[in-house]
Amino acid sequence: MANEIKKVVLAYSGGLDTSIILKWLQETYNCEVVTFTADLGQGEELEPARKKAEMFGIKDIRIEDLREEFVRDFVFPMFRANTVYEGQYLLGTSIARPLIAKRLVEIAQETGADAISHGATGKGNDQVRFELTANALDPSIKVIAPWREWDLRSRTQLLEYAERNQIPIAKDKRGEAPFSVDANLLHTSSEGMVLEDPAVPAPDYVAQRTVDPEKAPNEPEIITIGYEKGDPVSINGVKLSPAALLTKLNELGGKHGVGRLDLVENRFVGMKSRGLYETPGGSILLVAHRGIESITLDRGEAHLKDELMPKYAELIYNGFWFSPEREMLQALIDKSQEYVSGEVTVKLYKGSASVIARSSANSLYSMDLVTFEEGAVAYDHKDAEGFIRLNGLRLKTWAARNKKANG
Repeated sequence: MANEIKKVVLAYSGGLDTSIILKWLQETYNCEVVTFTADLGQGEELEPARKKAEMFGIKDIRIEDLREEFVRDFVFPMFRANTVYEGQYLLGTSIARPLIAKRLVEIAQETGADAISHGATGKGNDQVRFELTANALDPSIKVIAPWREWDLRSRTQLLEYAERNQIPIAKDKRGEAPFSVDANLLHTSSEGMVLEDPAVPAPDYVAQRTVDPEKAPNEPEIITIGYEKGDPVSINGVKLSPAALLTKLNELGGKHGVGRLDLVENRFVGMKSRGLYETPGGSILLVAHRGIESITLDRGEAHLKDELMPKYAELIYNGFWFSPEREMLQALIDKSQEYVSGEVTVKLYKGSASVIARSSANSLYSMDLVTFEEGAVAYDHKDAEGFIRLNGLRLKTWAARNKKANG
């Protein structure tokens, strides 16, 4: 296949792994490489990536700010479903990959490239997410996955390759990175090295975005989030763009230690992995969205959404964002959000985000129905007698049969 490849678009972070991949692509395929670096709010200066790419002789260097698109078109639709994987994980890495892969494919089409390439390893989920997205958006595109092709099998071999090819090796204050970090505007994900043994508590220094809840402010902070058709649009009455709103919630949640998760998850490729996730803004949005839904969704709508959510979450985790079944579920979810508008008041305090008030012009909550006082709406308590009798009929039949069978 090497002779067929004349141009490759590489998902390029500027880090050690993708820098090695860039050089490896040039050597192995003797091809032109276009680098693509996505700004998804990872909080890092991206110009060093440009300078590194220039060092390799790259002429076409793409660095794009995708923060608004990321939150508006990927994060918010996901949060309309109250999406969590395996009951806990808010899918911060999973939801970013389809956007990066989408742009890789689009740039390949724009530049006439023969293939795209990514730095995901052969053990992880990301390789699946990148490549399933490519399959869905352009069936003809070729995908080069160096970790499945080359013979560099250890960190030592990677470092030796970097030194041979004069690729800069960044080191932190401990001499080398003790764990791997993936970050975007929704979360930070820390995995590997000091986190590999799930029996050992994560060191304090692993946390990137949140303070230790025990060291968070001693006074709670009260915020109000405004919603329109299922999406957050304001904080404390101030309208914000999707990316600006999530950025602000990250700041507020991080200050109060909200959104830390030490998780052992089941990867799609068949193994378990342990990671420390920090999703401060997302954790606030999850409880706030459930708060506004609690008064604006009918019971049938709410319960059906909860039944479908695990499947929806699994599709995103497994890399099927661009799939007919995910789009079908999204249509159902979005239909449910037509009247999900109003305001939710949330208290942030020492690692927790809890709803303390909610209001909506579309509320289904009736004080006349639920009050212990005399209600204005007619509710005849006697109606409950027939309701219970009909629901109890099958139980009586079942019990009678059991009694007869058991003598």
